[in-house]
Amino acid sequence: MNLTRRSLVLLGTTASIVGSALIPAAASAQQPEANWPSKPIKWIVPFPPGGAMDVIARTLGDKAARVLGQAVVVENRPGAGGNIGADYVAKQPADGYTIMITSIGMATNKALYAKLSYDPVKDFAPISLLAVVPNVLVVNAAKNPDKSVKEVIAHAKKDPGKLTYASAGNGTSIHLAGEVFASMAGINILHVPYKGSGPAITDMLGGQVDLMFDSITSARPHIQSGKLRALGVTTAKRSSALPDVPTIAEAGVPSYEVSPWFAVFAPAGTPADVIAKLNKVLNDGMKDPETLKKLESVGAEPIGTTPQELGTHLNKELDRWGKLIKERNIRLD
Repeated sequence: MNLTRRSLVLLGTTASIVGSALIPAAASAQQPEANWPSKPIKWIVPFPPGGAMDVIARTLGDKAARVLGQAVVVENRPGAGGNIGADYVAKQPADGYTIMITSIGMATNKALYAKLSYDPVKDFAPISLLAVVPNVLVVNAAKNPDKSVKEVIAHAKKDPGKLTYASAGNGTSIHLAGEVFASMAGINILHVPYKGSGPAITDMLGGQVDLMFDSITSARPHIQSGKLRALGVTTAKRSSALPDVPTIAEAGVPSYEVSPWFAVFAPAGTPADVIAKLNKVLNDGMKDPETLKKLESVGAEPIGTTPQELGTHLNKELDRWGKLIKERNIRLD
């Protein structure tokens, strides 16, 4: 089984191809430039520098530049949960000179925001689903006695609404992982949103909140130092970054799975030949030993898919998160 198929199982994504409707670029694509690329390519990161998304873009951008013979310039355009960068990319010429790496917000923002200035399906051409970075359920090792997922659930059932869980803000993957957990485990835990993962982790370390479904990128150093206790990863398979930590599904909540993902898109209408070339260059770059080392440093699990598979995945995620956000009455305010 190759990397793509194995990784799609990890995501719980069926790799069925549902046709060109998932790739809006196909119907109205521009004619490809004969010698593309003939100038630098702009790679938009819709979040601040320094995070896993930024690391992945800069690492793969360097690899792509060597193969394509043109610079790949990473530009951070953060704000509004990724919407500012996405809006910018949606309005760029569909000529292959602007691409964007984005995250699960591409699927959740449509339900979280009353109005978007772009359509996540119609305004973008999928290129590749690059990687997932698991979240991990952690507790303060010194102040929280719970040593397993089952103990957390028992604790929450004993004291409904008393256990608190921190997040990086309403609608983030950290928040949504907790909502799925509460829903599937049949428990009532209190969400405490922060303005970013940093302040949330600070209060976790200080014992002001009980739980957090933090990104493995920021949680791992504190787990390794012994300050936080890891109880389960949110993905369907164990993380290579924390191989001894069970999945939440195997630890007590069967079928639980939340896989924060990173994928690359171009403006809708980008020529199919250009999409295919970018897909090959990026997927090949994901297999490079230097890239794999960088990915491991941020806890990322490599995937690499076809554009069609990414289109299928995005549609499934839009449906899944749209339903959950409505059912759990999740709001940004």
